[in-house]
Amino acid sequence: MRSPLPPTPLTRTLLSRIETGRLVLYSLVAGGLVGLLGSGWRYVLDWSVTQAASLIGYRPPGVAGEGGLLMAFGDAAPWGLLLLPLAAVLYAWLIPGERGDPLDQVVAGYHARGEWPGPLVQLQTLLATLVGHAAQLLVGRDSTFTALGSLSALLLGRLSRLDAVTRRTLTLASVAAALGLVLHAPLASAVLMTETLYRRFEFEFELLMPCVLASVCAAAVYGLLWGFDPLFALPGTLSVSAGQLLVSLLLAGIVTGVAWLLTQVVRVLPASLTVGWPRLLLAGGFGLLTAALALRGTPAVLGSGSGWLQLALSGFLGPEASGMAAWRWLLMALGARLAFGGGVLVSASTGGLLGVALTSLLGLNLDLPVAALVGAAAFLSVTLNAPVAAALLTVTWGGETLLPAVLAASGLAHALSGEASLVAAQVRDRGASRIHSVLISPLARPGAARAPEPDQKPAASRASADPARQLYREPLPRSWQGARAGILSLPAGLELMGVVRQGQVLLARPELPLQPGDELLLLASPAVHAGWLDTMRLPEQRQTLAETPQALR
Repeated sequence: MRSPLPPTPLTRTLLSRIETGRLVLYSLVAGGLVGLLGSGWRYVLDWSVTQAASLIGYRPPGVAGEGGLLMAFGDAAPWGLLLLPLAAVLYAWLIPGERGDPLDQVVAGYHARGEWPGPLVQLQTLLATLVGHAAQLLVGRDSTFTALGSLSALLLGRLSRLDAVTRRTLTLASVAAALGLVLHAPLASAVLMTETLYRRFEFEFELLMPCVLASVCAAAVYGLLWGFDPLFALPGTLSVSAGQLLVSLLLAGIVTGVAWLLTQVVRVLPASLTVGWPRLLLAGGFGLLTAALALRGTPAVLGSGSGWLQLALSGFLGPEASGMAAWRWLLMALGARLAFGGGVLVSASTGGLLGVALTSLLGLNLDLPVAALVGAAAFLSVTLNAPVAAALLTVTWGGETLLPAVLAASGLAHALSGEASLVAAQVRDRGASRIHSVLISPLARPGAARAPEPDQKPAASRASADPARQLYREPLPRSWQGARAGILSLPAGLELMGVVRQGQVLLARPELPLQPGDELLLLASPAVHAGWLDTMRLPEQRQTLAETPQALR
């Protein structure tokens, strides 16, 4: 539908504001949908863990904020533990190695211009995370909520007519909202989603506000049904004095080294062993190792980790936390490439256990709950390459009085670890992202759409000289009506060759005004052309002109 207003700069500004209002509304709707689905999914998770515990004979400690029992260990049944290899093989079969865990899938899909898997594949991923979490195979509850958020965005896209740009934004916003539910930290989860896309210290600021809106709305819906209890129960108010700040930095440095070593060990496994039948065999071995460790009297290796972080925060663990952290580190090293570990809660629990163990063994002058959160912040900063989100998460869990310690710890961890990360789909910076290399490539200066110089070849001959470029005939975008051809800013690789007006082809001179009903003759490669369509929010191109002068007739 065309706007009844004349095509002036003022009306283009008003239309832009209307588009922003639509995105705000869609973000709130996406958050509400995630809140409803997440509330129901929690019932499914609790039921699955209870059923699995009846077979295995063991249930890890729950989390106070999630309504679980703090002490619910039990005795692992030898025959019941044989189900762990079967569950691991089923998990690996449902999630092929080339896709990675749910967080990897979300990050990879965004950089691939929103090419996320279809509904059937996403349902398989959701089922796999349910199986892995119920069997306590180091698959955190945050992984299954990540898969739920991605599926929720796909459902919203099917129910409404969304362009490609809005669909990509709402997918990340839905995942951020789902993470906010399980982590009980909506604002920190929004920052996490926008920060974890890159290995360098970069953000997607244009995505941050939709993620915040969706996360807050989802948390409101979820809290009405389940309450607003914090995720972890603390023994009291935590604080770090100025003299303890250097001690916390020392602890963060040691945890950073352990986490960095983990990211390097994970790369040792060849990529050829993470796909096909070798992947299934390795997954079965991972399940057998987990069962063997449990039979040797170390059931602490079981579970996604949030319960063990609660024990560390409660001060119930001391030097014995070193063994728990060691086995968990080993399982992460073996299972991260197989999509079994490396999520938020798994990394946080490993870092928290390391912080408690090192503080007890070295006799550091830190309270054990403080040491647990400092270790969690450092470990998360390395494994997810998200220092700001790591600091915000730990402050949300432990209180704002910990901000100096955890902010310094996460900053030090990021500075020491560089671009190390367990999220394989991360790219180095925006320039390395496929979506930005097409959509936000360096723009030509105003006047880039000028007429060809006399010594330049005609459009048809240039198109035939470069077989990757083609001529396209597209309707004039509504926002360009009334503008002159010389002031258009076009992406690199896209040239305006002419304008079709009332059946006549006009040369695209800089002073030529663009009128309603005009059609543009564009010379570009298919990838650049598709990116331009996404940027201008136009439907897919209807026709590609032949690379001959007759194509202009």
